[in-house]
Amino acid sequence: MKNLGFGMMRLPVLSGQTDFDYEQLNQMVDEFLAQGYTYFDTSFVYHEGKSEEAVRKALVERHPREAYTVATKFPTFNLVPEEQIESIFESQLANLGVEYIDYYLIHNVQNVYYDGVDGKGGIIKTTNLFEHAKKWKEDGKIRHLGFSFHSSAKLLDRVLTEHPEVEFVQIALNPIDWDSELVQAHACYDVIRRHGKKVVIMEAVKGGGLAKLPDEAEAVLKAVNPDASIASWSLRFCLEKEDVITVLSGMSTLEQVKDNIRTSNEAQPLSEAERKALAEAMRIYRESAPIKQSEIEKYQGLMYHNVPVTAILQAYSICQIQPDPGFSDDNNYLKNAFAENAHLDFFKGLPKQQVIATDGTDITELVEKAVKWLTENSF
Repeated sequence: MKNLGFGMMRLPVLSGQTDFDYEQLNQMVDEFLAQGYTYFDTSFVYHEGKSEEAVRKALVERHPREAYTVATKFPTFNLVPEEQIESIFESQLANLGVEYIDYYLIHNVQNVYYDGVDGKGGIIKTTNLFEHAKKWKEDGKIRHLGFSFHSSAKLLDRVLTEHPEVEFVQIALNPIDWDSELVQAHACYDVIRRHGKKVVIMEAVKGGGLAKLPDEAEAVLKAVNPDASIASWSLRFCLEKEDVITVLSGMSTLEQVKDNIRTSNEAQPLSEAERKALAEAMRIYRESAPIKQSEIEKYQGLMYHNVPVTAILQAYSICQIQPDPGFSDDNNYLKNAFAENAHLDFFKGLPKQQVIATDGTDITELVEKAVKWLTENSF
């Protein structure tokens, strides 16, 4: 279970997002390596485009190449024209200061970028991005090809069928997203394994959202394992999964590095008692949201532009109890659900559609409120 990865997207800073606290970051990197961990994950866009540079300065320039593996990603959402793809990739090699990248990902494969809103082909297809990546691998500039994914299990199955050259997929997976209607972590995990590919887990603690739970939920966990940090429960939930290359954690302090290492070093599969406690804590967590899960379930079967109303309300509600509601993943999955199921772009506004519950209650206003918030806080 010792497969922790260092996510370089929430690095310690002194002031703004690009003013890195290298004194602390260097200590974090050194401690991570000293404990036998080697996987570092970054992207062309993290920290306003400066995370790759931080990886070079804190890791690449200070440690031998054989001591670590580095992963980075091509930014599909920048809508880069094909003639600029090669220059961006070369700039990533320069940013990192490496001759090859161990794990290279096409960043954020989803309906909007793969199929377009109308289902006729998005930026990934029109720029032949997978073909470029295959050539980089043939040239030895990348060792392993994969993609990060933020959409439905249905689309994931099709992408892996159409691109058997892919070796791994990075997905959001944690105890709350495991059975989320939009994130579909369990279903996506199963699709990846069915295709014989490996998994990289991101959002293991849901951007820090599962590191602090309602007091009642924390009490349930503490009653079973009083010495464990709250974040460690989600991390162990992920570490015990099979066919996983690494479980990423975005770490911002040396103490977070030490806590995650301690969890990974000591991790054992969850016992039956722990599994029940974690499930109960997640139930309490969902019930603490503005719209309780028990209320949402009353709307099973209702659809809004071919998207389940329960999925919309669950996404909206869970975002509200995150540390940064506007940066939660759930809001971005919804735009793909509308694109996939109804070929609608929710940024352009959705046609009016009434939603009536089985008891005759008109919940249109509630659904529209959720969609409006999710639209305004999506990217």
